[in-house]
Amino acid sequence: MKLSTKIFIGLFVATFVPSIYLGQFVFAGIKPTANGFALAFDVWGYVGIAVMIINNVFGGILFFRFLRTLTLSKVLFFSTLPLSIVYGLALFMLADIGKYNTQLAVSVRTVLNISTTNLYNTILWAVLITLLYLTIIFLMYLYLCRPVNRIEKIITRLSDGRVKEDKFNIGKSKQFKNVEYALNKINYNYKDKDNQLKQTNLEAQKFIPKQFFKFLGKSSINELELGNQVKKIATTLFCDLSSRTELSQSLNLEENFNFINSYLNVVSPIIRRYDGFVDKYLGDGLLAVFPRPENAVDAAHSIIRAIEMKNRSTRDLPPVEARIGIHTGEVIFGIVGEEERKSPTIVSDVVNLVSKIEDINKFLHTRVILSKTVLNDLPTRYRFNYRYLGSLTIDDGANLPLYESLEIYPRERKEKLIHLKGKFERGVRIYNEKGYEESAREFEELLRLVPEDKPSYIYYNKAKEKAGRE
Repeated sequence: MKLSTKIFIGLFVATFVPSIYLGQFVFAGIKPTANGFALAFDVWGYVGIAVMIINNVFGGILFFRFLRTLTLSKVLFFSTLPLSIVYGLALFMLADIGKYNTQLAVSVRTVLNISTTNLYNTILWAVLITLLYLTIIFLMYLYLCRPVNRIEKIITRLSDGRVKEDKFNIGKSKQFKNVEYALNKINYNYKDKDNQLKQTNLEAQKFIPKQFFKFLGKSSINELELGNQVKKIATTLFCDLSSRTELSQSLNLEENFNFINSYLNVVSPIIRRYDGFVDKYLGDGLLAVFPRPENAVDAAHSIIRAIEMKNRSTRDLPPVEARIGIHTGEVIFGIVGEEERKSPTIVSDVVNLVSKIEDINKFLHTRVILSKTVLNDLPTRYRFNYRYLGSLTIDDGANLPLYESLEIYPRERKEKLIHLKGKFERGVRIYNEKGYEESAREFEELLRLVPEDKPSYIYYNKAKEKAGRE
């Protein structure tokens, strides 16, 4: 029992006996007359009124606190019991008041304007008392059942998943306190599971990029099913981080693993920044997918610059060089595997082609190579500097023209290569037409102007070698 309740009980008991004793002075001050009642309280009468009011206030507080400890059915019963008793007594007195001839009865009949011969007024008073009783009962039930309405609304919001409150407040009775505790526990568990689900989806996006969901037309990992697939035109980017062999010789396995991850942590955010996603990590490289070719080209340039900055910050370790191939084509986005192990991926000949395109970087010592299909799909407003490198022979015998981006070179070298672009491309075309001696002369002149240009050096050596065989 609360301390405040104990205090109220003490005060109620302390004022109860005086209120009974002083009640005689209060009733003595209410004098029946022929016209009704006259009030003539003395000092003790006023003191009695004050004590009775105080006693009733403390009694009311204790009564309401008692109701809080009960279940709803008992609350409804005990809260209406005193009123029902008063109502019954009022009707009984109203029915029998005309039989008595005391001064009090005469005064009451006078005030109420009723008599044994005037049943109409008696009925009207009975109806009025009944309406008053029903109104008070209705208001009491409305007040006492408010927690039930709150519970209904809370349950509706819980079922619809629209709960924002951290804690529910329902009612003050013991039963509703228990219900309130249970609903708050449900709400906590609901929010906890909802947060866990959101966290799971966030973690899932680290394995299944949200762009992949967009390509498949799905919004959640729960919607992914084995065999889901969609065919779209997309641009793939294959990035390889070279110098892995050198790193393996100078670092142990754990250091090597962490070192490569540190570079992948540089590359992957750039891919996301340009609206792409990593389809798979391939040791010291990765395969990325972009919805638009211009995004892939911009990402490639940013990756090269970011890797160069990363190398400058890790001078105590061998530098890493990024080599990139870009190709556009028809790709199938889908879920492969089996029921116990599903994996999202892309399936297409484009993947093999972009890998071969990237591999040409190793032969020509270039950094970014893109196919003719990428150039054809670029918007007309998109501008960047590139040069023709030659053609890649595909498995079906067709040739795929390839181009090198010049945007990744230092400014001075880039301006030279742009100025000599026509001469370089002429040398490549002459080489393709098997004019090896003339091609060698073209590249020899180029090397005098740009001796550090590796593709010119490779073409020069190959043209000299083939011209010597003829």
